[in-house]
Amino acid sequence: MTRDEALELVRSRVYGENLVKHMLATEAIMGALARRLGGDGQQWRMAGLLHALDVEETAALMEVHGLRTVEWLQEAGFTDEEVLQAIRAHNPDNGSALVSMMDRAMFACDCLSGLITAAALIRPEKKLELVSLKSLRKRFKEPAFAKGARREDIMTCSELGLDLDEFLAIGLEAMQGVSDDLGL
Repeated sequence: MTRDEALELVRSRVYGENLVKHMLATEAIMGALARRLGGDGQQWRMAGLLHALDVEETAALMEVHGLRTVEWLQEAGFTDEEVLQAIRAHNPDNGSALVSMMDRAMFACDCLSGLITAAALIRPEKKLELVSLKSLRKRFKEPAFAKGARREDIMTCSELGLDLDEFLAIGLEAMQGVSDDLGL
């Protein structure tokens, strides 16, 4: 499946524009992490782009979130098991384990994209380019800020060999690189 085909699938299955933007942001972060960690950029970006394909259908059934996406992708002829595993594993509620570096990256950056988006949206200009690492670090330490961005998940960046500041910087720079696509 090409990136264009994957994006077409996202647009045909996901109706919430904010969710599409989350998937694009996660794709960008995964690509940056692949470069930093020596992963296959195409695979890692594909996992990021497709990881939440089923969330509108499975939001009330988190024990199947990710699994339904994998079913849809397999039905569409997608066979990259490493990408499918990363999609499964990003949601531990479905019983999948984090096995590979890509799995761990997917798990950690899923919430990071939400934290960075929230940091941009609280600014009057609502622009990613104006979010600094210092302000992002400060917001990370505020438990009431972007409550859905689970800090404990983001902190698993240490399992990737990254400290928090480097992880935040990688994510912020990656999302700034696709800010037009994100409307930020």
